[in-house]
Amino acid sequence: MTYHLPAGKAAADGPYAVDVTPESAGWGYAGLRVLNLPPGGSHTFDSGDSEWIVLPLSGGCTVATADDFGQDTFELTGRDSVFSGVSDFAYVPRDARTTVTSTGGGRFALTGARCTRRLPARYGPASSVPVELRGTGNCSRQVNNFGAAARAGGADGQGFECDKLIAVEVLTPGGNWSSFPPHKHDEHRPGEESVLEEIYYFEFADHDGTPGLGYQRVSPSGQGKGTDVLAEVRDGDVVLIPDGWHGPSMAVPGHHMYYLNVMAGPEAERAWLICDHPEHAWIRDTWPDQAVDPRLPLYTAPERSA
Repeated sequence: MTYHLPAGKAAADGPYAVDVTPESAGWGYAGLRVLNLPPGGSHTFDSGDSEWIVLPLSGGCTVATADDFGQDTFELTGRDSVFSGVSDFAYVPRDARTTVTSTGGGRFALTGARCTRRLPARYGPASSVPVELRGTGNCSRQVNNFGAAARAGGADGQGFECDKLIAVEVLTPGGNWSSFPPHKHDEHRPGEESVLEEIYYFEFADHDGTPGLGYQRVSPSGQGKGTDVLAEVRDGDVVLIPDGWHGPSMAVPGHHMYYLNVMAGPEAERAWLICDHPEHAWIRDTWPDQAVDPRLPLYTAPERSA
């Protein structure tokens, strides 16, 4: 099994630039599609046995979804790029037919998870997305928790309701390390660790037209498939993580790094419970003595309208 899928290698023939399904990944739940639409373009898909969040990466769109329970249409303002602002989004339930249409064109992520419950279609405003600063010093990064599960003791305790899907965005300033200390979520240990498959999708800020790049490490944890990856990652690359210690995700100096995380698994409780690598967990103890990287946040969520 290949766990690093360079841009152009993460999709079969079809409308998607990235098309990771549970079947193609060799697991049971998590999926990701990246859809490029020209101005005036549209695309229709059936959600089948999965729930989906439509998230603009660049541009805006209309999301129209229909099932046996009714019809909903959501106008997504979107954004210029993943480095320019928080985006609004739309949740699409399983067993629905959805059309994404973009007047100006753009690039749209469809983050998905095989699920059993049907939840209502919903609009997620950008103003409701919790923006978290995680770590300090050269481990500082920004997390846009648009599709996160509520975390006990978290920065805000908020989450977005899904059946199985967990999805967040991480922005790492050039030269910093994120997903550090390395951590895993491949064992069922109630209250301590949950089993979650994970997809990383990468984009990078260029510098005077020079494309960016970074590096991603995944090392065996003794569980599952013994996943072992050390990959140079660039715009549009995907890394699949069925198990193992993942991190660091390293952004080269001069180029901010973005990755979209999609997670799902078999646990009855939808929760992001992780275990730090015992050789590197001490790094968290150093964070209170350092300042957050002054380049962060790269942006904040817009104010809620009155």
